[in-house]
Amino acid sequence: MSCTAPIRVRAGHPVSKSGARRGATFAFAAQGVSVAAVYTTVPAVTEHLKLAPLVTTTVMVAVALTAGGGSFLGLAAIRHAGPVATMRGAVLTAGATLVLIGWAPDEATVVCAYVIFGLAVGALDVGANSRAAAIERAYGRSIFGSFYTAWSVGGVVAALLTAGAARLEWSVAVGLSAQAGIVLLLAVCVRTHALPSSSAGPSDSPAQPPLGRRLWIRLIPFGLVLLVVYVVDSTVSAWSAVYLRQNLAASLAVAPLAYAAYQAGTVIGRVATDRLVQRFGGVAVVRTAASLVAGALAGMATAPSWPFAVLAAGVVGLGASVLAPLCLASAAWLRPAASAAVLARLNLFNYAGVITGGAVSGLLGSTGRFRLAYAAPAALAVLVLAAARHFTQQPPRPARAENVPPFDRADLQPLG
Repeated sequence: MSCTAPIRVRAGHPVSKSGARRGATFAFAAQGVSVAAVYTTVPAVTEHLKLAPLVTTTVMVAVALTAGGGSFLGLAAIRHAGPVATMRGAVLTAGATLVLIGWAPDEATVVCAYVIFGLAVGALDVGANSRAAAIERAYGRSIFGSFYTAWSVGGVVAALLTAGAARLEWSVAVGLSAQAGIVLLLAVCVRTHALPSSSAGPSDSPAQPPLGRRLWIRLIPFGLVLLVVYVVDSTVSAWSAVYLRQNLAASLAVAPLAYAAYQAGTVIGRVATDRLVQRFGGVAVVRTAASLVAGALAGMATAPSWPFAVLAAGVVGLGASVLAPLCLASAAWLRPAASAAVLARLNLFNYAGVITGGAVSGLLGSTGRFRLAYAAPAALAVLVLAAARHFTQQPPRPARAENVPPFDRADLQPLG
């Protein structure tokens, strides 16, 4: 198709890198809101339904397990309908399950709702990350950090909304319904735009070459870093509100503030991620971030009061914020023609970390040992330091503007 002919998708959207970037940004923001809404309302849901601590821990682990399965459902959906449709469908499902969690009348219903949420967020994860990898290749420079900034901003907004709802004495059902409204509004903003790039689309093509054993070996360093990141993330995200509530005598209105501070830290870190990588290189950024995370986790473990824990959580977010986007971007560059499949497999490390961190911290917390749950992950920073030397991939080359990816091409018609 000639580059001189104007090309538009059937829905009227132009071929646009910036439009595609906006759509993916809204999807990341929706994921941040939905995940924060679930994690920060755990204490309220637990108290409302009178769930036993072990049941709460089991539910959080189940969310991580089903998210792993949802990642592969998302991969199948990408091959069938493309990443944009996958993102939009997953965001709508996540929003609906927030309502179901809030209004669940009993334990069985809320468990089913959490399981469905896990599947939705797993599919959204692989859809959004594969789309982000394609957009980054189209731009030809590091922009992954900007997508995760949107994720973190969504998390901050949702955590503050949870805290505000508790202060206003809203029921958990009303609070989660408000969160769901934000998610569904963001879903409407996830529009389809074609990428003017021949290299942006092969990852979305149904026909992909086998990944091979060698690629698995090259993924291991990134997988280990991602595992550590999500051990830390799940320990702070899933349990910080419970930690403040149970161990540091915080109120229901104050308990979500640690999560809000954590996500605020990630916003600051991710805003600077792309510039830091371009200036200092991935290796230096990863090593500095790992050291910062270790020190801040030790601070959370020894916090004498909830304000200190909130501050430490913010510093953890600042350090951890750069690691996940750098892992995902670096892994996607290993096999640009099959980045969706690569990221779906890399997500196994993601959810292994979530399960490990969530289960261990939950079990320790149920026995009153949350401080140990925050001290233990600090030692894992050594693994990140050892793997940092692998973050040396060159950024992708800018792609040619006259071509569009296969999934987008199916929806294109020349004007006139």
